[in-house]
Amino acid sequence: MMENALRKVETDKAPAAIGPYSQAMVAGNFMFTSGQLPVSPETGEVPTEFEAQVKQVFENLSHVLVAGGSSFNSVVKTLCFLQSMDDFAAFNDVYARYFKDHKPARSCVAVKTLPKNVLCEVEAVALIETSNCD
Repeated sequence: MMENALRKVETDKAPAAIGPYSQAMVAGNFMFTSGQLPVSPETGEVPTEFEAQVKQVFENLSHVLVAGGSSFNSVVKTLCFLQSMDDFAAFNDVYARYFKDHKPARSCVAVKTLPKNVLCEVEAVALIETSNCD
């Protein structure tokens, strides 16, 4: 077993956790992120437009992945929450820009309400690429 096989991931480049949890945890060679919301880490604001929210979610997710030693290219699974499946096509458009040709396994579900009444949230499981962290 790896030394320090379990570690917490934290970065100020993504919003701080708003409850008793971590932005992500690394267990062995895998990182498990918490759901990322479309909150600007600089201002605490949430964009009003759906596409802008999705972009902010993926920017936040990117920073957490990098802080833990990973990237979008090493994501093996995502879980995506949408407030409305009416936004599914628009969500996919932005999602594809971040994952490009890499297509991790994914679940996408509609939920009644998300924290801060946002329109989307995404969490990921990724392989660790490097021992360096933010």
